[in-house]
This record gives sequence, C-alpha cells and structure tokens, in this order.
Amino acid sequence: MKILFVSLGCDKNLVDTEFMIGALGASGHTFTNVEQEAEVIVINSCCFINDAKEESIQTILEMAEYKDSGSCKVLVVAGCLAQRYQEEIHKEIPQVDVLLGTNSYEEIVKALDEAQKGKHYENYQSLEGLPVHHAKRSLTTGGHYAHLKIAEGCDKNCTYCIIPKIRGRYRSVPIEELTKQARELAAQGVKELILVAQETTRYGVDLYGEKSLHKLLDQLNEIPGIHWIRILYCYPEEIYEELICAIKRNSKVCHYLDMPIQHINDTILKRMGRRTTKAELTEKIQHLKEEIPDITLRTTLISGFPGETDQMHEELMYFLNEIEFDRLGVFPYSPEEGTPAAEFTDQVEEEQKAEWRDAVMELQEEIIFDKNEEFIGQELWVMVEGRVDGENAYVGRTYRDAPEIDGYIFVNTDKELMTGDFVRVRVTGAYEYDLIGEMIP
Repeated sequence: MKILFVSLGCDKNLVDTEFMIGALGASGHTFTNVEQEAEVIVINSCCFINDAKEESIQTILEMAEYKDSGSCKVLVVAGCLAQRYQEEIHKEIPQVDVLLGTNSYEEIVKALDEAQKGKHYENYQSLEGLPVHHAKRSLTTGGHYAHLKIAEGCDKNCTYCIIPKIRGRYRSVPIEELTKQARELAAQGVKELILVAQETTRYGVDLYGEKSLHKLLDQLNEIPGIHWIRILYCYPEEIYEELICAIKRNSKVCHYLDMPIQHINDTILKRMGRRTTKAELTEKIQHLKEEIPDITLRTTLISGFPGETDQMHEELMYFLNEIEFDRLGVFPYSPEEGTPAAEFTDQVEEEQKAEWRDAVMELQEEIIFDKNEEFIGQELWVMVEGRVDGENAYVGRTYRDAPEIDGYIFVNTDKELMTGDFVRVRVTGAYEYDLIGEMIP
C-alpha cells in the first residue's frame, strides 16, 4: 500500500517514525508525501505540551477527512497522544483504525495487515521493556546526520511533565545495540550522530549500575565514517567528571552540550521538582567553561511557571546576562492535565508568560550577536547543508549548531559542494543568529 507519514513532536519521536518507515518498506509498502495519493496515513503524535496536543488532534482530524472522502483506507495514530488518550480517540474519532502506544511502534506491520482485513487494531506494549527492531531505519533527515536514541522514558518526575506517565521509567539501550545502529547509520552515509533521550546523562545507570555515557562515547568515537557526535538533553545535576573527560579526549565529540535548566530561582526550581539550585547551576557552568574553553552551551527555559514573580523573572534575566548561554530557547509554561503543577493555585496569566518569554529572547538575541561577532576572523569546520538558490554560496553548520534548532553559517565559494561535505571556513561576518564565511582553499 502507499503510505503517508506525519511525524510530530520531538526528535525522539522522529526516530520511532524512521523505524516504522523502515519496517513497512521492508514489507513491500511504498511511500508518498501527497495526502490525496495515500492509501494509509500514519500520524506519530505528540502531547508533551498543550500546543503539541492541539497540533496532533488537528492533524488527526485533517487526515480523517481523507478517510471519509479520499483514497485513504487506513488511518493510524501512534505515539504519545495514542498512549495517553486512547479511549478519547477511539470514541471521538471513529475514522482511526489503528492505535499504537509509545512502546508499540514495532507492531506497525502487523497492525496494517489487520487493518487491511477490516479489523480495528490497538496495541499498548508494557512501558518496562524496549522495542525490538526487526528492520533498519529509513532516514528522513537527508542522510548526512541522524539521531541516535540511547534511552527511553524518564525517572525525574518534574511537576510540569507528563513524560514518565506516557513513556515509562528510564530504560537504557545496551551499548552493543547502539554501536550496531551507529555502524549501520555510518554505512548509509551518516556523518553526524546526535545522541538523544529524555535525559542522556543518566545513560547506563539501570543497565550497568553506573553512569556510562562516557563509555558509549568512547565506543562511538571509533566508528569509521562518523565525523561529529553531538549530545542533547543533559540534566545539569547529572553531568559528571568522566563525561567531561570523554568529551575532551574523543576528537569526534562536539564541544557542545544541550543542558535544559528551566529556571534559576531556587523556589521555582523546587516547585518544578528540579534537583538543582542556582548556586549549583552556576558552579557547573563555570566548571564546564574552565574544562572546555570552546564549549557551546545550549539551554531551555520555562517562562511563567506557577508562582513566578517579577522579581524572580528579573533574577533570571540578570543570571542570563552574566552567564551568556550560546544557545537558548524559552517556552511559556503549559499546564498539563495529570501533572502536579497544573493543580497549583498561583497560575500566571498567559499575557505575562508571553511578555517574560519575549524579554528573555530579546536579551538572548543581543548576547548571541555579540558572541557571533567574536568569531569573525576565526576558522571553523563546517558541514554543508545545501546550496543557496541562485548564488555561489552554501548554508552549513559548525560544531556550535545542532540541526533545526540552532543557527547556520552561509559560506561563499565558487567550488561545487555536496550536502554532508566538511569544509574549512573563515568567518567574515555575523547576524543575530547566523554567521557568514568564505571557504578556505
């Protein structure tokens, strides 16, 4: 059958989507990007925050119209929304033929076989184990970079987060399985591995009795064909010395850490269920900068968490101005049904959340522009992402830039380059978020 995939939400969800595409492709199915052509539509859904939940519901409703009046014969909803709201979907959107929970995506081939027979199919595997992959992933990222999901679930139970309820407890993927996946990705032409999990820094504790991300990095660094290894989603309190040493000693590991802190006011951090303090965050960041002077630090913040005041916001602004993160994202707090924080009585008005978010981003824009100007005259390795239409220029990324979330560098050259090429570039100019450079012969 001809299948259309819609993958919503995070890059961890995208990995699940790629495994589903690989399994269906190995079973003889074909794929399309045109809704009107699709005989099967698969939506891998998200419900991490309210906006994501609304996007998932709206997408399902839109795709259900092709079931009513188009060529679509089977409508599949997989992932977080299916796991959390299975009864509601079953009741309110009868066009859905298949529901697969977050740990059931490997059932996609069987599910489609059953649906073709006219049977409604639902599967919600236990959230204790890990899916067994029977087919190789089919990459959707262009082939030069890929996400490697090193663990599933989370044990942190932050008061604003629903993930432990829909993804289960923290389960690490064994090192031998991850190195096998990484070698297969390298054989497909992948040059950058992006390590993801709900939290990467506790990798291995459940399997090996100790944090083992540094051991995984040592193994991945030896794989031929891989040029960059990037680490996302590091909880600051879990960053440990052996990990810092592994980043320093392994030449392929980018000097880049994504370290979501969410806030720095101690009262707010405690109410969030975070396991760190402002003083500890300050010390950790300073230590990272001392040990790895060229490290790029990315963080994520929540604006307008229940109980936040103007004074707390100003404390955060002062901290950001002093610390100067290289990369930063901020999201207004979203009360999630079933979480403790949603029941807090001191909720912040939406307008205030947005105002604080905008203030943080205005400050960050100034910080990044100043930092970018400091790179003028420096030489950096750049991974080519594509050509700028109509110009002798290419768009690329440095080690400081994760795909889709960070900035770019625009490279002027008369030479013909291919996506995934690595070139040496001298920085010649700076924008608010991006750089300009010229290729060094």
